[in-house]
Amino acid sequence: MQLYNMCYTFHMRIERSFWSRWAQFLQHWGLTEIVATLLEAMGPLNIIFAQFVFIGQPFLGKAGSPNQWEALASLLENQEESRSFAAFLREGNSQ
Repeated sequence: MQLYNMCYTFHMRIERSFWSRWAQFLQHWGLTEIVATLLEAMGPLNIIFAQFVFIGQPFLGKAGSPNQWEALASLLENQEESRSFAAFLREGNSQ
């Protein structure tokens, strides 16, 4: 019998471990504020974008790790996490 880790906070920590790297990438390209605004404004449409990320994983594989793409899709599916990441981006951008 195989046991699975069902602890939400554990998965959330793994997904948020990519946030700093993503924020640095966005800041490097000057996209921080645009992405933060889109994450907040798109609301339910983020779920559709998450599905595109899930579907596109085989094609996006070389541009990042599968865990990273899964984390992005999960972030887009969860409005609370999307807002938290947007706040994280703005927090880092204001420093």
